[in-house]
Amino acid sequence: MANKVVCPKLLKNLGFHVRRLNSAPSPLSVVPPLSFTGDFNATTVTTPNLVDTVPQINTVPDKNNIINFDDVKELFYGVPTSKLIRSSLTLQMAAIEPMVDMGMWVMNSKLMEMPIFREVMLGFVKNTFYEHFCAGKDLTEVRRTVSKLSDGGLKAMLDYGVEHATHNESCEQSMKAFIQTIESTKSLPQSSTSFVVVKITAICTPRLLKRMSDLLRWEHKDPSFNLPWKQKTLPLFAESSPLYHTSKKPEPLTVEEERDLQLAHKRLTKICEKCLEHDVPLLIDAEDTTIQPGIDYMAYSAAIKYHKDDGPLIFGTIQAYLKDAKERMAIAKKAAEKMGVPMGFKLVRGAYMCSERELASRLGFQSPIHDSIEQTHACFNSCAEFMIEEIANGSGAVVLATHNIESGKLAATKAIDLGIKDSQKLQFAQLYGMAEGLSFGLRNAGFQVSKYLPFGPVDQIMHYLMRRAEENRGMLSTSAFDRQLMRKELSRRLKVATS
Repeated sequence: MANKVVCPKLLKNLGFHVRRLNSAPSPLSVVPPLSFTGDFNATTVTTPNLVDTVPQINTVPDKNNIINFDDVKELFYGVPTSKLIRSSLTLQMAAIEPMVDMGMWVMNSKLMEMPIFREVMLGFVKNTFYEHFCAGKDLTEVRRTVSKLSDGGLKAMLDYGVEHATHNESCEQSMKAFIQTIESTKSLPQSSTSFVVVKITAICTPRLLKRMSDLLRWEHKDPSFNLPWKQKTLPLFAESSPLYHTSKKPEPLTVEEERDLQLAHKRLTKICEKCLEHDVPLLIDAEDTTIQPGIDYMAYSAAIKYHKDDGPLIFGTIQAYLKDAKERMAIAKKAAEKMGVPMGFKLVRGAYMCSERELASRLGFQSPIHDSIEQTHACFNSCAEFMIEEIANGSGAVVLATHNIESGKLAATKAIDLGIKDSQKLQFAQLYGMAEGLSFGLRNAGFQVSKYLPFGPVDQIMHYLMRRAEENRGMLSTSAFDRQLMRKELSRRLKVATS
Protein backbone atom coordinates (compact mmCIF):
# COMPACT_ATOMS: atom_id res chain seq x y z
CA MET A 1 0.00 0.00 0.00
CA ALA A 2 3.01 2.19 -0.05
CA ASN A 3 2.94 5.35 -2.11
CA LYS A 4 6.69 5.49 -2.42
CA VAL A 5 9.59 3.60 -0.93
CA VAL A 6 12.83 5.46 -0.34
CA CYS A 7 16.11 3.52 -0.45
CA PRO A 8 17.77 4.41 2.87
CA LYS A 9 21.43 5.22 2.34
CA LEU A 10 22.46 4.02 5.75
CA LEU A 11 21.03 0.54 5.19
CA LYS A 12 22.66 0.37 1.77
CA ASN A 13 26.02 1.26 3.25
CA LEU A 14 25.60 -1.29 5.99
CA GLY A 15 25.21 -3.89 3.28
CA PHE A 16 21.95 -5.55 4.13
CA HIS A 17 18.44 -5.32 2.78
CA VAL A 18 15.25 -5.17 4.81
CA ARG A 19 12.14 -6.54 3.14
CA ARG A 20 9.27 -4.15 2.45
CA LEU A 21 5.56 -4.87 2.33
CA ASN A 22 4.97 -7.99 0.24
CA SER A 23 8.62 -8.21 -0.72
CA ALA A 24 11.64 -10.52 -0.69
CA PRO A 25 12.49 -13.15 1.94
CA SER A 26 13.64 -12.31 5.43
CA PRO A 27 16.38 -14.23 7.21
CA LEU A 28 13.69 -16.16 9.06
CA SER A 29 13.27 -19.69 7.77
CA VAL A 30 10.75 -22.10 9.20
CA VAL A 31 7.80 -20.32 10.77
CA PRO A 32 5.96 -22.21 13.49
CA PRO A 33 2.23 -22.78 13.26
CA LEU A 34 -0.19 -20.53 15.08
CA SER A 35 -0.03 -20.63 18.85
CA PHE A 36 -3.52 -19.66 19.93
CA THR A 37 -4.14 -19.07 23.59
CA GLY A 38 -7.29 -18.59 25.57
CA ASP A 39 -10.89 -19.58 24.97
CA PHE A 40 -11.62 -17.81 21.70
CA ASN A 41 -15.38 -18.00 21.98
CA ALA A 42 -15.39 -16.97 25.63
CA THR A 43 -13.33 -13.82 25.15
CA THR A 44 -15.06 -10.80 26.59
CA VAL A 45 -14.78 -7.65 24.54
CA THR A 46 -15.35 -4.34 26.28
CA THR A 47 -16.32 -1.25 24.38
CA PRO A 48 -13.72 1.53 24.79
CA ASN A 49 -14.73 4.70 26.56
CA LEU A 50 -15.73 7.19 23.90
CA VAL A 51 -14.84 10.82 24.27
CA ASP A 52 -17.73 12.03 22.14
CA THR A 53 -21.17 10.80 21.22
CA VAL A 54 -21.10 8.93 17.91
CA PRO A 55 -22.40 11.29 15.22
CA GLN A 56 -24.62 10.29 12.33
CA ILE A 57 -22.49 9.13 9.39
CA ASN A 58 -23.12 11.17 6.28
CA THR A 59 -24.39 8.64 3.76
CA VAL A 60 -24.92 11.22 0.99
CA PRO A 61 -21.79 13.37 1.10
CA ASP A 62 -21.33 16.60 -0.81
CA LYS A 63 -19.49 15.66 -4.01
CA ASN A 64 -17.30 18.74 -3.60
CA ASN A 65 -16.24 17.59 -0.14
CA ILE A 66 -16.62 13.81 -0.24
CA ILE A 67 -13.94 13.09 2.35
CA ASN A 68 -14.21 15.64 5.15
CA PHE A 69 -10.99 16.21 7.09
CA ASP A 70 -12.08 19.51 8.60
CA ASP A 71 -14.29 18.16 11.38
CA VAL A 72 -11.73 16.24 13.48
CA LYS A 73 -14.34 15.59 16.17
CA GLU A 74 -16.37 13.54 13.68
CA LEU A 75 -13.26 12.09 12.05
CA PHE A 76 -11.88 10.58 15.26
CA TYR A 77 -15.13 9.77 17.02
CA GLY A 78 -14.83 6.60 19.06
CA VAL A 79 -11.02 6.78 19.24
CA PRO A 80 -9.85 7.01 22.89
CA THR A 81 -7.57 9.89 23.77
CA SER A 82 -4.89 7.49 25.01
CA LYS A 83 -4.79 5.79 21.61
CA LEU A 84 -4.54 9.13 19.82
CA ILE A 85 -1.56 10.11 21.98
CA ARG A 86 0.23 6.78 21.47
CA SER A 87 -0.45 6.82 17.74
CA SER A 88 0.83 10.35 17.33
CA LEU A 89 4.03 9.60 19.25
CA THR A 90 4.68 6.30 17.45
CA LEU A 91 4.21 7.83 14.00
CA GLN A 92 6.49 10.68 15.03
CA MET A 93 9.22 8.23 16.04
CA ALA A 94 8.78 6.29 12.80
CA ALA A 95 9.24 9.52 10.84
CA ILE A 96 12.69 10.23 12.33
CA GLU A 97 15.01 8.66 9.76
CA PRO A 98 18.18 8.31 11.88
CA MET A 99 16.15 6.61 14.62
CA VAL A 100 14.60 4.18 12.14
CA ASP A 101 17.95 3.41 10.49
CA MET A 102 19.58 2.82 13.85
CA GLY A 103 16.68 0.68 15.05
CA MET A 104 16.80 -1.54 11.98
CA TRP A 105 20.56 -1.84 12.28
CA VAL A 106 20.23 -2.92 15.91
CA MET A 107 17.51 -5.45 15.10
CA ASN A 108 19.73 -7.05 12.46
CA SER A 109 22.90 -6.93 14.53
CA LYS A 110 24.53 -9.51 16.77
CA LEU A 111 23.38 -7.48 19.76
CA MET A 112 20.03 -9.25 19.39
CA GLU A 113 21.82 -12.52 20.22
CA MET A 114 22.36 -11.27 23.78
CA PRO A 115 19.34 -12.52 25.82
CA ILE A 116 19.03 -9.49 28.11
CA PHE A 117 19.48 -6.96 25.30
CA ARG A 118 17.00 -8.84 23.10
CA GLU A 119 14.41 -8.94 25.88
CA VAL A 120 14.74 -5.19 26.47
CA MET A 121 14.47 -4.36 22.76
CA LEU A 122 11.51 -6.65 22.18
CA GLY A 123 9.78 -5.11 25.18
CA PHE A 124 10.29 -1.62 23.75
CA VAL A 125 9.07 -2.66 20.31
CA LYS A 126 6.02 -4.43 21.75
CA ASN A 127 4.90 -1.33 23.65
CA THR A 128 5.43 1.02 20.70
CA PHE A 129 5.51 -0.14 17.08
CA TYR A 130 3.99 -3.58 17.68
CA GLU A 131 0.91 -2.28 19.49
CA HIS A 132 0.46 0.42 16.86
CA PHE A 133 0.89 -1.62 13.67
CA CYS A 134 -0.18 -5.15 14.74
CA ALA A 135 -3.44 -6.70 15.89
CA GLY A 136 -1.99 -8.98 18.56
CA LYS A 137 0.05 -12.11 19.17
CA ASP A 138 -2.79 -14.61 18.72
CA LEU A 139 -6.45 -14.82 17.76
CA THR A 140 -7.66 -14.00 21.26
CA GLU A 141 -5.99 -10.59 21.01
CA VAL A 142 -6.96 -10.25 17.35
CA ARG A 143 -10.63 -10.66 18.30
CA ARG A 144 -10.43 -7.63 20.58
CA THR A 145 -8.82 -5.55 17.83
CA VAL A 146 -11.34 -6.65 15.21
CA SER A 147 -14.23 -5.93 17.59
CA LYS A 148 -12.94 -2.40 18.22
CA LEU A 149 -12.57 -1.80 14.49
CA SER A 150 -16.06 -3.15 13.89
CA ASP A 151 -17.48 -0.86 16.58
CA GLY A 152 -15.83 2.01 14.72
CA GLY A 153 -17.33 1.05 11.37
CA LEU A 154 -14.18 -0.53 9.89
CA LYS A 155 -13.57 -4.09 8.70
CA ALA A 156 -10.50 -6.27 9.08
CA MET A 157 -8.17 -8.09 6.71
CA LEU A 158 -6.59 -10.87 8.77
CA ASP A 159 -2.94 -11.45 7.93
CA TYR A 160 -1.05 -14.02 9.98
CA GLY A 161 2.60 -12.98 9.89
CA VAL A 162 4.06 -15.96 8.04
CA GLU A 163 6.12 -15.29 4.96
CA HIS A 164 8.62 -17.25 2.87
CA ALA A 165 8.70 -21.00 3.37
CA THR A 166 11.84 -23.01 2.71
CA HIS A 167 10.53 -26.56 2.33
CA ASN A 168 7.34 -28.63 2.28
CA GLU A 169 7.17 -28.94 6.04
CA SER A 170 7.11 -25.18 6.56
CA CYS A 171 4.60 -24.88 3.70
CA GLU A 172 2.30 -27.30 5.52
CA GLN A 173 2.67 -25.34 8.75
CA SER A 174 1.77 -22.15 6.93
CA MET A 175 -1.30 -23.75 5.37
CA LYS A 176 -2.52 -24.88 8.80
CA ALA A 177 -2.03 -21.36 10.15
CA PHE A 178 -4.04 -19.84 7.30
CA ILE A 179 -6.84 -22.38 7.77
CA GLN A 180 -6.98 -21.66 11.50
CA THR A 181 -7.23 -17.96 10.68
CA ILE A 182 -10.13 -18.63 8.29
CA GLU A 183 -11.90 -20.79 10.88
CA SER A 184 -11.52 -18.04 13.46
CA THR A 185 -13.77 -15.70 11.46
CA LYS A 186 -16.86 -17.65 12.55
CA SER A 187 -16.28 -16.40 16.12
CA LEU A 188 -15.71 -12.77 15.15
CA PRO A 189 -18.48 -10.17 15.03
CA GLN A 190 -20.71 -10.68 12.02
CA SER A 191 -19.43 -9.01 8.82
CA SER A 192 -16.36 -7.70 10.66
CA THR A 193 -13.83 -9.54 8.45
CA SER A 194 -13.52 -8.52 4.82
CA PHE A 195 -10.63 -10.85 3.85
CA VAL A 196 -8.13 -13.40 4.99
CA VAL A 197 -4.72 -12.66 3.51
CA VAL A 198 -2.49 -15.41 2.11
CA LYS A 199 1.04 -15.19 0.77
CA ILE A 200 1.68 -17.84 -1.88
CA THR A 201 5.36 -17.80 -0.85
CA ALA A 202 4.26 -19.31 2.46
CA ILE A 203 2.67 -22.38 0.84
CA CYS A 204 4.96 -22.71 -2.20
CA THR A 205 8.68 -22.03 -1.86
CA PRO A 206 10.07 -18.92 -3.62
CA ARG A 207 12.59 -21.15 -5.39
CA LEU A 208 9.82 -23.17 -7.04
CA LEU A 209 7.86 -20.00 -7.85
CA LYS A 210 10.96 -18.62 -9.57
CA ARG A 211 11.29 -21.80 -11.64
CA MET A 212 7.60 -21.64 -12.58
CA SER A 213 7.86 -17.95 -13.47
CA ASP A 214 10.83 -18.56 -15.75
CA LEU A 215 8.96 -21.32 -17.56
CA LEU A 216 5.80 -19.23 -17.88
CA ARG A 217 7.81 -16.31 -19.24
CA TRP A 218 9.47 -18.56 -21.81
CA GLU A 219 6.09 -19.96 -22.85
CA HIS A 220 4.92 -16.40 -23.42
CA LYS A 221 7.94 -15.85 -25.68
CA ASP A 222 7.43 -19.19 -27.44
CA PRO A 223 3.79 -20.43 -27.32
CA SER A 224 4.90 -23.82 -28.68
CA PHE A 225 6.83 -24.42 -25.48
CA ASN A 226 5.09 -27.23 -23.61
CA LEU A 227 4.31 -27.00 -19.89
CA PRO A 228 2.68 -30.34 -18.98
CA TRP A 229 1.96 -29.21 -15.42
CA LYS A 230 0.13 -26.03 -16.40
CA GLN A 231 -3.52 -25.77 -15.39
CA LYS A 232 -6.18 -23.53 -16.90
CA THR A 233 -5.47 -19.94 -15.94
CA LEU A 234 -5.91 -16.32 -17.06
CA PRO A 235 -3.40 -14.32 -19.12
CA LEU A 236 -0.32 -13.57 -17.02
CA PHE A 237 1.53 -11.15 -19.29
CA ALA A 238 0.92 -8.11 -21.46
CA GLU A 239 2.98 -6.81 -24.37
CA SER A 240 4.69 -4.40 -21.99
CA SER A 241 5.47 -7.02 -19.33
CA PRO A 242 9.14 -7.45 -18.37
CA LEU A 243 10.60 -10.76 -19.58
CA TYR A 244 14.31 -10.05 -19.08
CA HIS A 245 14.44 -12.25 -15.98
CA THR A 246 14.50 -15.31 -18.26
CA SER A 247 17.26 -14.81 -20.83
CA LYS A 248 17.60 -18.44 -21.91
CA LYS A 249 15.35 -21.45 -22.25
CA PRO A 250 14.83 -22.90 -18.76
CA GLU A 251 15.02 -26.57 -17.95
CA PRO A 252 11.66 -28.33 -17.42
CA LEU A 253 10.49 -28.93 -13.89
CA THR A 254 11.96 -32.07 -12.40
CA VAL A 255 9.73 -34.87 -11.17
CA GLU A 256 10.34 -33.67 -7.62
CA GLU A 257 9.48 -30.07 -8.53
CA GLU A 258 6.26 -31.15 -10.25
CA ARG A 259 5.35 -33.12 -7.15
CA ASP A 260 6.02 -30.06 -4.95
CA LEU A 261 3.90 -27.92 -7.27
CA GLN A 262 1.00 -30.36 -6.96
CA LEU A 263 1.35 -30.20 -3.18
CA ALA A 264 1.23 -26.39 -3.37
CA HIS A 265 -1.95 -26.56 -5.47
CA LYS A 266 -3.50 -28.90 -2.92
CA ARG A 267 -2.64 -26.49 -0.09
CA LEU A 268 -4.26 -23.60 -1.92
CA THR A 269 -7.26 -25.80 -2.71
CA LYS A 270 -7.76 -26.59 0.98
CA ILE A 271 -7.53 -22.89 1.81
CA CYS A 272 -10.05 -21.95 -0.91
CA GLU A 273 -12.50 -24.64 0.19
CA LYS A 274 -12.27 -23.42 3.77
CA CYS A 275 -12.92 -19.84 2.59
CA LEU A 276 -16.01 -21.00 0.71
CA GLU A 277 -17.19 -22.89 3.77
CA HIS A 278 -16.87 -19.82 5.99
CA ASP A 279 -17.92 -17.31 3.30
CA VAL A 280 -14.80 -15.15 3.63
CA PRO A 281 -12.90 -13.91 0.55
CA LEU A 282 -9.21 -14.68 0.05
CA LEU A 283 -6.74 -11.95 -0.73
CA ILE A 284 -3.41 -13.02 -2.28
CA ASP A 285 -0.50 -10.63 -1.81
CA ALA A 286 1.95 -9.66 -4.54
CA GLU A 287 5.74 -10.07 -4.63
CA ASP A 288 8.53 -8.93 -6.95
CA THR A 289 8.55 -9.57 -10.70
CA THR A 290 10.99 -12.49 -10.47
CA ILE A 291 8.27 -14.67 -8.93
CA GLN A 292 5.03 -12.75 -9.56
CA PRO A 293 4.05 -14.73 -12.71
CA GLY A 294 4.06 -17.92 -10.64
CA ILE A 295 1.93 -16.25 -7.96
CA ASP A 296 -0.54 -14.92 -10.54
CA TYR A 297 -0.72 -18.36 -12.12
CA MET A 298 -1.62 -19.94 -8.77
CA ALA A 299 -4.15 -17.21 -7.95
CA TYR A 300 -5.87 -17.20 -11.34
CA SER A 301 -6.01 -20.99 -11.58
CA ALA A 302 -7.71 -21.14 -8.19
CA ALA A 303 -10.05 -18.24 -9.08
CA ILE A 304 -11.36 -20.17 -12.08
CA LYS A 305 -12.22 -23.15 -9.88
CA TYR A 306 -13.43 -21.34 -6.76
CA HIS A 307 -15.80 -18.41 -6.68
CA LYS A 308 -19.11 -17.44 -5.18
CA ASP A 309 -22.39 -17.12 -7.05
CA ASP A 310 -22.52 -13.37 -6.48
CA GLY A 311 -18.86 -12.48 -6.90
CA PRO A 312 -15.21 -13.49 -6.64
CA LEU A 313 -13.75 -15.51 -3.82
CA ILE A 314 -10.12 -14.83 -4.72
CA PHE A 315 -8.53 -11.41 -5.16
CA GLY A 316 -5.14 -11.13 -6.86
CA THR A 317 -2.91 -8.10 -6.36
CA ILE A 318 -1.86 -5.59 -9.02
CA GLN A 319 1.05 -3.24 -8.27
CA ALA A 320 0.45 0.06 -10.05
CA TYR A 321 4.07 1.18 -10.03
CA LEU A 322 4.73 -1.45 -12.73
CA LYS A 323 4.49 -0.08 -16.26
CA ASP A 324 2.43 -3.07 -17.41
CA ALA A 325 -0.04 -2.96 -14.51
CA LYS A 326 -3.07 -1.48 -16.29
CA GLU A 327 -2.69 -3.57 -19.45
CA ARG A 328 -2.10 -6.79 -17.52
CA MET A 329 -5.06 -6.22 -15.21
CA ALA A 330 -7.40 -5.35 -18.09
CA ILE A 331 -6.36 -8.43 -20.10
CA ALA A 332 -6.89 -10.77 -17.14
CA LYS A 333 -10.19 -9.12 -16.23
CA LYS A 334 -11.59 -9.36 -19.76
CA ALA A 335 -10.47 -12.99 -20.10
CA ALA A 336 -12.16 -13.86 -16.81
CA GLU A 337 -15.35 -12.13 -17.92
CA LYS A 338 -15.33 -14.09 -21.18
CA MET A 339 -15.00 -17.33 -19.19
CA GLY A 340 -17.81 -16.32 -16.85
CA VAL A 341 -15.41 -16.15 -13.90
CA PRO A 342 -15.88 -13.30 -11.40
CA MET A 343 -12.43 -11.84 -10.73
CA GLY A 344 -11.36 -9.55 -7.92
CA PHE A 345 -8.24 -7.44 -7.61
CA LYS A 346 -6.49 -5.59 -4.84
CA LEU A 347 -4.82 -2.51 -6.27
CA VAL A 348 -1.68 -1.18 -4.57
CA ARG A 349 1.13 1.11 -5.59
CA GLY A 350 3.98 -1.32 -4.91
CA ALA A 351 6.85 -2.07 -2.57
CA TYR A 352 9.95 -3.17 -4.52
CA MET A 353 11.18 0.02 -6.09
CA CYS A 354 14.84 -0.36 -5.13
CA SER A 355 15.24 -4.09 -5.85
CA GLU A 356 13.34 -3.98 -9.16
CA ARG A 357 15.41 -1.09 -10.52
CA GLU A 358 18.68 -2.57 -9.31
CA LEU A 359 17.94 -5.93 -10.96
CA ALA A 360 16.93 -4.36 -14.28
CA SER A 361 20.02 -2.13 -14.29
CA ARG A 362 22.30 -5.06 -13.51
CA LEU A 363 20.85 -7.03 -16.43
CA GLY A 364 21.08 -4.05 -18.78
CA PHE A 365 17.35 -3.37 -19.15
CA GLN A 366 15.03 -0.48 -18.41
CA SER A 367 13.29 -0.61 -15.06
CA PRO A 368 9.77 -2.10 -15.07
CA ILE A 369 8.85 0.62 -12.57
CA HIS A 370 7.36 3.93 -13.67
CA ASP A 371 9.95 6.68 -13.96
CA SER A 372 8.21 9.01 -11.50
CA ILE A 373 5.83 8.86 -8.57
CA GLU A 374 3.42 11.02 -10.59
CA GLN A 375 3.24 8.30 -13.26
CA THR A 376 2.59 5.72 -10.56
CA HIS A 377 -0.22 7.87 -9.15
CA ALA A 378 -1.70 8.23 -12.65
CA CYS A 379 -1.50 4.45 -13.22
CA PHE A 380 -3.16 3.68 -9.89
CA ASN A 381 -5.96 6.16 -10.57
CA SER A 382 -6.46 4.81 -14.10
CA CYS A 383 -6.63 1.21 -12.85
CA ALA A 384 -9.07 2.24 -10.12
CA GLU A 385 -11.28 4.05 -12.63
CA PHE A 386 -11.26 0.99 -14.91
CA MET A 387 -12.35 -1.36 -12.13
CA ILE A 388 -14.99 1.03 -10.78
CA GLU A 389 -16.50 1.24 -14.27
CA GLU A 390 -16.38 -2.56 -14.58
CA ILE A 391 -18.23 -2.89 -11.27
CA ALA A 392 -20.80 -0.34 -12.39
CA ASN A 393 -21.37 -2.51 -15.46
CA GLY A 394 -21.95 -5.53 -13.20
CA SER A 395 -18.60 -7.28 -13.42
CA GLY A 396 -15.68 -7.82 -11.04
CA ALA A 397 -14.67 -6.43 -7.66
CA VAL A 398 -11.79 -4.33 -6.34
CA VAL A 399 -10.04 -3.35 -3.15
CA LEU A 400 -8.38 0.04 -3.51
CA ALA A 401 -5.48 -0.20 -1.08
CA THR A 402 -4.11 3.31 -0.88
CA HIS A 403 -2.79 5.84 1.60
CA ASN A 404 -2.93 8.60 -1.00
CA ILE A 405 -5.64 11.13 -0.23
CA GLU A 406 -6.08 12.35 -3.80
CA SER A 407 -6.50 8.80 -5.09
CA GLY A 408 -9.09 8.19 -2.39
CA LYS A 409 -11.03 11.31 -3.35
CA LEU A 410 -10.92 10.55 -7.09
CA ALA A 411 -12.11 6.97 -6.62
CA ALA A 412 -14.83 7.99 -4.17
CA THR A 413 -16.09 10.66 -6.57
CA LYS A 414 -16.14 8.20 -9.46
CA ALA A 415 -18.02 5.62 -7.41
CA ILE A 416 -20.66 8.15 -6.38
CA ASP A 417 -21.03 9.40 -9.96
CA LEU A 418 -21.69 5.83 -11.13
CA GLY A 419 -23.97 5.04 -8.19
CA ILE A 420 -21.93 2.18 -6.70
CA LYS A 421 -20.84 3.71 -3.40
CA ASP A 422 -22.79 1.07 -1.49
CA SER A 423 -21.65 -1.83 -3.67
CA GLN A 424 -20.18 -4.77 -1.79
CA LYS A 425 -17.71 -5.14 -4.65
CA LEU A 426 -15.92 -1.85 -3.97
CA GLN A 427 -13.76 -1.46 -0.88
CA PHE A 428 -10.96 0.76 0.33
CA ALA A 429 -8.14 -0.43 2.55
CA GLN A 430 -5.22 0.94 4.55
CA LEU A 431 -2.60 -0.63 6.78
CA TYR A 432 -3.51 -0.91 10.44
CA GLY A 433 -2.01 2.05 12.25
CA MET A 434 -1.50 4.14 9.11
CA ALA A 435 -3.55 6.63 7.08
CA GLU A 436 -6.15 6.79 9.86
CA GLY A 437 -7.51 10.11 8.59
CA LEU A 438 -8.22 8.64 5.16
CA SER A 439 -9.78 5.49 6.65
CA PHE A 440 -12.08 7.44 8.93
CA GLY A 441 -12.88 9.99 6.24
CA LEU A 442 -13.94 7.33 3.75
CA ARG A 443 -15.90 5.55 6.48
CA ASN A 444 -17.76 8.73 7.34
CA ALA A 445 -18.54 9.25 3.65
CA GLY A 446 -20.32 5.88 3.67
CA PHE A 447 -17.76 3.63 1.95
CA GLN A 448 -16.62 0.18 3.02
CA VAL A 449 -13.17 0.47 4.57
CA SER A 450 -10.86 -2.26 5.86
CA LYS A 451 -7.63 -2.22 7.82
CA TYR A 452 -4.86 -4.68 6.98
CA LEU A 453 -4.24 -6.50 10.28
CA PRO A 454 -0.97 -8.40 10.69
CA PHE A 455 -0.72 -10.56 13.79
CA GLY A 456 1.62 -13.04 15.42
CA PRO A 457 4.27 -13.22 18.17
CA VAL A 458 6.46 -10.12 18.50
CA ASP A 459 9.74 -11.81 17.57
CA GLN A 460 8.15 -13.53 14.57
CA ILE A 461 6.61 -10.36 13.18
CA MET A 462 9.66 -8.16 13.79
CA HIS A 463 10.58 -7.84 10.13
CA TYR A 464 7.06 -6.67 9.31
CA LEU A 465 7.43 -3.94 11.92
CA MET A 466 10.74 -2.80 10.47
CA ARG A 467 9.11 -2.55 7.04
CA ARG A 468 6.31 -0.43 8.52
CA ALA A 469 8.88 1.95 10.01
CA GLU A 470 10.79 2.14 6.73
CA GLU A 471 7.65 2.57 4.63
CA ASN A 472 6.47 5.35 6.90
CA ARG A 473 9.41 7.44 5.73
CA GLY A 474 8.31 6.85 2.16
CA MET A 475 4.87 8.23 3.01
CA LEU A 476 5.84 11.23 5.10
CA SER A 477 3.13 13.37 3.54
CA THR A 478 0.37 10.99 4.67
CA SER A 479 2.00 10.35 8.05
CA ALA A 480 2.53 14.07 8.68
CA PHE A 481 -1.07 14.74 7.69
CA ASP A 482 -2.31 12.09 10.12
CA ARG A 483 -0.19 13.49 12.93
CA GLN A 484 -1.49 16.97 12.18
CA LEU A 485 -5.11 15.76 12.36
CA MET A 486 -4.42 13.87 15.60
CA ARG A 487 -2.79 16.90 17.22
CA LYS A 488 -5.71 19.05 16.17
CA GLU A 489 -8.19 16.63 17.75
CA LEU A 490 -6.09 16.26 20.91
CA SER A 491 -5.97 20.03 21.22
CA ARG A 492 -9.75 20.22 20.78
CA ARG A 493 -10.31 17.58 23.46
CA LEU A 494 -7.96 19.37 25.85
CA LYS A 495 -9.87 22.60 25.40
CA VAL A 496 -13.17 20.79 26.04
CA ALA A 497 -11.76 19.15 29.17
CA THR A 498 -10.36 22.40 30.60
CA SER A 499 -13.20 24.72 29.67
